[in-house]
Amino acid sequence: MSNAVLVVDMLRGFLEDGYPLYCGDAARHIILNVRRLLEEESAKGSKILFSCDNHTPDDPEFEMFPPHCIVGTEETEIIPELASFKGEIIPTSHYSGFYDSELDAKLYEISPEKIIVCGVCTDICVMHTVADARLRGYTVEVPTDCVASFDENAHRFALEHMEKVLGATLTGPVSTPATQSRFEIPKSVLSGETSDIYFVRTKEILEKEGLNPVVTMEVFSRGNGILCGMKEVLALLEKVLPEDNRKVWALSERDPFENKEVVLRITAPYQSYAIYETAYLGMLAHGSGWAIAARECVDAAQGIPVLSFGARHIHPSSVGAMEYAAVIGGCMGCASSIGANLTGTNPIGTIPHALILAMGDTAKATLAFDKHMPNEIPRVALVDTFRDEPEESVIVAKAMEGKLKAVRLDTPSELGGVTIDLVKETRTKLDQSGFNDVKIYISGGMTPDRIRHFVNSGAPVDTFAVGNYISGAKPIDFTADIHEVNGKPIAKRGRTPGITASPRLKQVF
Repeated sequence: MSNAVLVVDMLRGFLEDGYPLYCGDAARHIILNVRRLLEEESAKGSKILFSCDNHTPDDPEFEMFPPHCIVGTEETEIIPELASFKGEIIPTSHYSGFYDSELDAKLYEISPEKIIVCGVCTDICVMHTVADARLRGYTVEVPTDCVASFDENAHRFALEHMEKVLGATLTGPVSTPATQSRFEIPKSVLSGETSDIYFVRTKEILEKEGLNPVVTMEVFSRGNGILCGMKEVLALLEKVLPEDNRKVWALSERDPFENKEVVLRITAPYQSYAIYETAYLGMLAHGSGWAIAARECVDAAQGIPVLSFGARHIHPSSVGAMEYAAVIGGCMGCASSIGANLTGTNPIGTIPHALILAMGDTAKATLAFDKHMPNEIPRVALVDTFRDEPEESVIVAKAMEGKLKAVRLDTPSELGGVTIDLVKETRTKLDQSGFNDVKIYISGGMTPDRIRHFVNSGAPVDTFAVGNYISGAKPIDFTADIHEVNGKPIAKRGRTPGITASPRLKQVF
């Protein structure tokens, strides 16, 4: 008997920013995990079923939720990252995928050993579908890193309810979700050591003068882009602003912004945050710059996963922020543990040349990796060290006896780098040797133009790994201006006094 994998509502309407019921960062960060799950289960012969929200324009559900996923619209489409998987689409217009749909009949035909349920939202369609599956006597498994919701408390309640009340089996880690990324603010930032000295001196002067006016500060950009760094900014402000006298409005992480649009407004006693202007502007500047570069690569890849491999190109103190920004920009994962911790994902890596050179043979190094590393870590071999890539790919695949997930091509520029023909030849040699399921990752100088070139040529690339294009991205210029002091509109020359009309801002505290 085979398994059935039920993919719930992994649709553009829930997973892409800008639609009425976009589920946020937590939902975006399960995409890679769901993709891996589908790859693994497809290889075992499991059946994939996509339960997809589809509503008529007058659906009664719209009395509770904004109109969404109306039949025939882009919102009802499976996200590009999962669209390549062969599976049957089951339209549904209710919380449970079983209600008034063909799901019951399809599962009866399959008669699965168990049903693996993944997708969004944990506390709505996932939970109600699991409930109906259990009522029908099915064994149900829910991978905790493959479900998400826009409401973290409801997400955790649903997991506990599915396990303890409905009898579903939870598998995988229960990790801190991306919606609750915890940024530790270094002592050097809190002390003002990283600030422009004139802010530190300003606070000292105001203290000695006995002045601490309530100041409204507005932050705006000098360009268009994708916002990133706001969660870190809010973590800083929450720590330093007085709880009984503070108001903060902000755009959300990953929100698009336009030139001169206000992305952050702070109203609080000025001494409480005077020295942190340098810090919060820098967080937004670099975070947004990295996120924009990542999004350019992701857009160029047209649904093929992109990984962030740029940690080696920047100072170690910035690695977490950079890799977090890369994932906010759309990368499916990153290479460092600190970046993975911030994004609620698992760090992704292959095998370095160093291990292969130290052991003297690519196959031996890969077998050693397989022997000593936990089973949940994908077996991805680097195959350009001693022989040409197609040959070495086949040698390693044979040695791994079916356990090899992918090969990575990272041909040095001295040998011409990774080319379209090289990727195609590697794919052909793997297929001819019976290793059709082994994926191909490529890295080395990847840029949006190069990625687009591979995609448009039809090169069989399964994942792009991008380094310096993301990590070396130019920061976005953000500026902070005072607009009120003790409730009185004020501004420097060239700026308009008073609060700027910014309807997209949301009050966060």
